[in-house]
Amino acid sequence: MKLKIAILPGDGIGPEIMEQGVAVLKAIATKFNHEFKYEEALCGAHAIDAVGDPYPEKTHEICMRADAVLFAAVGDLRFDNDPTAAVRPEQGLLSMRKKLELFANVRPVATFDCLLHKSPLKEELLRGADFVVIRELTGGMYFGEKYQDNDMAYDTDIYHRHEVERILKVAFEHAQNRKKHLTVVDKANVLASSRLWRQIAQEMAPRYPDVTTDYMFIDNASMRVLTEPRFFDVIVTENTFGDILTDETSCITGSMGLQPSASLGVHTPLFEPVHGSWPQAAGQNRANPIAQILSAAMLLEHFGLSDEGALIRRAVDASLHQNVRTPDIQVEGGSEYGTKEVGAWIVDYIMQSFVQ
Repeated sequence: MKLKIAILPGDGIGPEIMEQGVAVLKAIATKFNHEFKYEEALCGAHAIDAVGDPYPEKTHEICMRADAVLFAAVGDLRFDNDPTAAVRPEQGLLSMRKKLELFANVRPVATFDCLLHKSPLKEELLRGADFVVIRELTGGMYFGEKYQDNDMAYDTDIYHRHEVERILKVAFEHAQNRKKHLTVVDKANVLASSRLWRQIAQEMAPRYPDVTTDYMFIDNASMRVLTEPRFFDVIVTENTFGDILTDETSCITGSMGLQPSASLGVHTPLFEPVHGSWPQAAGQNRANPIAQILSAAMLLEHFGLSDEGALIRRAVDASLHQNVRTPDIQVEGGSEYGTKEVGAWIVDYIMQSFVQ
């Protein structure tokens, strides 16, 4: 298969983990006789410094002509600590999602048995947890009308019917392909936007009679993903709730450095780790590259390359079982491995594996 892949390393640890993600893709291409072409582009704080725009038009053009985007992270302490900054790295990510119309963020949450001890939660609660969070990505407060002065500020949480219908369709179809259980998370007892979500979900549910659909307020859901994670199969929710909920799920996996995601919609699909740019660790060879590598696996699987994605996952599992891990998930007394060393070990595993 031939694929054109836009590479957006971004800020902080982004370039380091991206290097490992691309190395894994190159190993897969060699192993399976694929042709992957890469085109790198600026985004985030680096793009602001270079051209004054966190998602320049040139970057958008590169993304639009690609088959897929592999993205790392954006964010810089210079902007985090300056509430008056008119342009921020994160605005580039929002702009990219909006321009590419990536309305559905898909975040799988699964446990690794050898890492259950790294979670702050009890192992008996976690073992076997395996669910997906579908987050609406281009609506709600992040994109609604905003205002701020010295005495007042507001963000408008606005949703239109078509936005809700299309994300619910994605969620119902995911549930059909999994354990046929969908949980719609909202705040319908307080928010009008949530009541519209619940109304539309109730209208659509009869079209998917094989899916058991239930409804849960966000505060209850936030508690139950930590106390009953095995209850869930597919969760669907709006933008803000989804952002918070999916970061919370890192308590289940034991590290945000293990969670990949896909953002799907009208134009080029995007694949990225769920963690941030961690600028404090930039250049220190400490960052966990596994979420970036698993995002590359999701990219391949999106194009039907299931054997290739499965090999990456086996390589990741093997690295964890062999304790080839970055410090955030290493066992006590284990050898020290950095970003590059973990990535190189996974690439070597792929290259040495037998492929029929």
